[in-house]
Amino acid sequence: MKKLSELYEGYEDIPIKDIKINSKEVEPGDLFVCTMGVTADRHDYIEDAISHGAAAIVVSKDIPCSVPTIRVRDTNQELPLLASKFYDFPEKDLKIIAVTGTNGKTTVAGMIQQLLGKEKCGYLGTNGIISSKFEEPIRNTTPDSDRLYKYFRRFVDAGCKYLCMETSSEAYFRNRLDQLQFETGIITNITEDHLNIHKTIENYVSCKQQMLKQVKETGFCILNTDDTYFEECLGLCQNHVITYGKKEGATLQILSYHMKDSKMKITLKYQGKTYEIESPLLGEFNVYNLCAALLGAVSIGEKFENLLSRISNLKAPGGRFELLEFGQPYKIILDYAHTPDAFSKIYPSLNSMKQGRLITVTGSAGGRETRKRGPMGKIVLENSDVVLFTMDDPRNETVDSIIDDLTKLSSRQNYERILDRKEAIYKALSMAKEGDIILVAGKGIDNYMAVGDEYLPYSDLEVIESYFKRKNS
Repeated sequence: MKKLSELYEGYEDIPIKDIKINSKEVEPGDLFVCTMGVTADRHDYIEDAISHGAAAIVVSKDIPCSVPTIRVRDTNQELPLLASKFYDFPEKDLKIIAVTGTNGKTTVAGMIQQLLGKEKCGYLGTNGIISSKFEEPIRNTTPDSDRLYKYFRRFVDAGCKYLCMETSSEAYFRNRLDQLQFETGIITNITEDHLNIHKTIENYVSCKQQMLKQVKETGFCILNTDDTYFEECLGLCQNHVITYGKKEGATLQILSYHMKDSKMKITLKYQGKTYEIESPLLGEFNVYNLCAALLGAVSIGEKFENLLSRISNLKAPGGRFELLEFGQPYKIILDYAHTPDAFSKIYPSLNSMKQGRLITVTGSAGGRETRKRGPMGKIVLENSDVVLFTMDDPRNETVDSIIDDLTKLSSRQNYERILDRKEAIYKALSMAKEGDIILVAGKGIDNYMAVGDEYLPYSDLEVIESYFKRKNS
């Protein structure tokens, strides 16, 4: 808790309990900041915030209020500065490893935490906030600054020296990360995504690349040499650069890999030496993710050889190519894949495991870019024996119209429409035979379904578990 006078010179000694940007979450004594969202101007919710007990308001417009009001030029840019000050600049006590990219952020960030240990390295991203002292879900991959700096303080208080965090393109676009400097910055890959926010691929790429400009002069940028935007990203780096990929000259070069006995056998070259390793994380994409994570740990001083001994204990974050076992004679894989690029990378790994049919259950989120749906659906249909198209956070679109988009670029008719996702998963499980693979894609371990303006409780994992409980009862 701080006094308003400690945050803004010349104002009253009013106790400030917390900082909020959602008027519905305001409690007595909070400072309400009127940031600008995609569709919402929070200046419109000042009276609601005051009715909930806001002690003061930060604005960027001349609006008369019944409580002390602080006028700033830009509330979005003000918020991280204010939050940092309120929580006593916790980011200064953390060495932050930032991970961005279209795919792989969660896996890479999670693996880095595992390699370093939860006692000294925190994790913040899609799977929540995790340290040795706490593990909690959060709503956004990279939260707004009012929550972000609160989490930073919690990591510091938990004894973390490092923080590995996912940094989304939207977070850069919304100025949530403007005040941060990173010890290390990792770009896994860049393919088209989130154009509902960024409008053009150029804008999207620019937001991803913003991370490189925020890496400390003494820090490291870690790049994938096999990514389309590698050369462009390389030209923006002003500090140490280390690389990974198949190309000769990569700091950590991928020489070969194949799957055997449910493990990846990988041959890597690092500093002139060749290493044969086994990884429990399956698929080509996880070979790349592992390399990014190893270099992330190396960049802050860990010895490469020491890290290799920890690989056998690595676990993919929940919902990332997660193999589920219920004693069934077929394979069930849960994955977050929701872009054309993600599906194009996951199917080769599935085909290498395939003995029977490949059954895919998937959909596409509503209220997001529609142009990816046709190419994504085409990849799914052409790589699956059977596809059950269903809902995936439809929001304010109809599931049927989304499926129309998914099927419009392919003439294949190897699919069914089952609008209810639970029903679709049950259908896939009931039709699977020995040697088949079921891929349930899109939601991972999300615990909600976005329908209309509501977030309804829902979990793919719980649906699958309930099927086997009912079957075995």
